[in-house]
Amino acid sequence: MAAEPAIGEAATGASSRHSIALCCDFFYPSIGGVESHVHQLAQGLLRLGHKVIVVTHRYSSRTGVRWLASGLKVYHVPFPAVYDGSMLPTAVLLMPLLRDIFERESVTVVHAHALCTISLEAVVLAALMGYRVVYTEHSNFGLSGVLDGSLNLLSRAVLAHADALISVSRSCAANLAQRCWLPPSRVHVIPNAVDAAHFQPAVCNVRPAGRVVIVVLTRLVRRKGALLLTQLIPEVCRRHADVHFVVGGEGPKRSALEAMRERHGLCGRIELLGAVAHRDAPAVLTRGHIFLNTSLTEAFCIAILEAVCCGLTVVSTNVGGVPELLPAHMLHLTEPTAAALLSVLDDVIPTVRRTPHAAVAFHDEVASRYSWHR
Repeated sequence: MAAEPAIGEAATGASSRHSIALCCDFFYPSIGGVESHVHQLAQGLLRLGHKVIVVTHRYSSRTGVRWLASGLKVYHVPFPAVYDGSMLPTAVLLMPLLRDIFERESVTVVHAHALCTISLEAVVLAALMGYRVVYTEHSNFGLSGVLDGSLNLLSRAVLAHADALISVSRSCAANLAQRCWLPPSRVHVIPNAVDAAHFQPAVCNVRPAGRVVIVVLTRLVRRKGALLLTQLIPEVCRRHADVHFVVGGEGPKRSALEAMRERHGLCGRIELLGAVAHRDAPAVLTRGHIFLNTSLTEAFCIAILEAVCCGLTVVSTNVGGVPELLPAHMLHLTEPTAAALLSVLDDVIPTVRRTPHAAVAFHDEVASRYSWHR
């Protein structure tokens, strides 16, 4: 009997062509690292000749089948997101829909992404139907507490059915193995990739003369350090009169940033852009000199790599998989506190004023390490 072809090999004939269902609650038109990764992975698999579909939840009036301009078919099941971009667990309500989709598309591989309802329920159903199952973890989770304990028990039961487990960093792999009582050898580490051709230093930048611009691109939620920003930004502005902030992203903590801006009279120095589409991220990043990441937990921060590709100096909290991203000389890392971040920015801002760093060399380093073609 002929061996089954590897998914990463180019499809040379009908026998080597997989039909792959990427299942995740996080997908376009929502904006984020997981959404971007799933979309780019789908494009790569399509270029290799495989058939690819995405299964996600309903977004507003976007339900049923949609085709993206790239030729990617997306199924929006008729259930909305309820909390943090994810559906509530449906127990069995989702099963008939997923079964119909998998059979209609002659699926051979189900690839679930992130800890969310569609992902976990797709793993269970795919295993029951005899499909090959791959699961990719994109986040780190706690090991104590009622909520984390419940999620870990659920993950342990569901992921026992997966044929292959992937994590986006060594930190994430260790976290997944510990949470699910797995031998570390079962979890493969495959970092996310970056479209370096899309993220490049801008020759004619939109940086106003006499300013140092700090860019923040993140979801404005607690675990991304949004409240750290409300403590940090006023003090940075007080110490450095030429510093301006450009903040892109939406979330429940946006109101806290708006209140801080009003309270300290910083409306002219803090620009809140709201949600920024992935295609528009390079235009925002290249406005800045420094990229600031304040995450309290992070398995893999794709925004850091995109910022380095665009020629920015990166200041980030030293959490999760962030230290694994690049060599130490390419990142300025510190503890996730306002005082520690302020100290590093006090050192970096004068350096940025005096001398630009090797933007092109850093871009090439990221491109060689995190290419989709590796």
